[in-house]
Amino acid sequence: MTDPIADMLTRVRNAIKAGKEDVKIPMSKLKFEVARLLEKEGWLNKVKEKDGDIIITLKYEESGSAISHLKRVSKPGCRIYAKYQEMPIVLDNLGIAIISTPKGIMTNREAKKKRVGGEILCEIY
Repeated sequence: MTDPIADMLTRVRNAIKAGKEDVKIPMSKLKFEVARLLEKEGWLNKVKEKDGDIIITLKYEESGSAISHLKRVSKPGCRIYAKYQEMPIVLDNLGIAIISTPKGIMTNREAKKKRVGGEILCEIY
């Protein structure tokens, strides 16, 4: 697999479209940290590790899924980086961008607050 983050996002997108409650993803530290961040920000209900897999419980509201858009920004063939002054604003700050920084995985708002730049992994709203 050349892009595990894109695979994770696609699995979540497909599970949402199919109306599934849970989605199972092969374990990696990066994917687990991204999922934990989404859980912390309120986009997912629960994230846990079980038997070498990540089990993600999706969050649904009355109008449908909490997540309406998942987009991979930086790809293996074209990496996208941003300084803290140039952090993207996603949907007038209703959404988030997940940034991989030297200080760990964080949202665009956290990265701007901590004055650290990095690779823009994906956008969620």
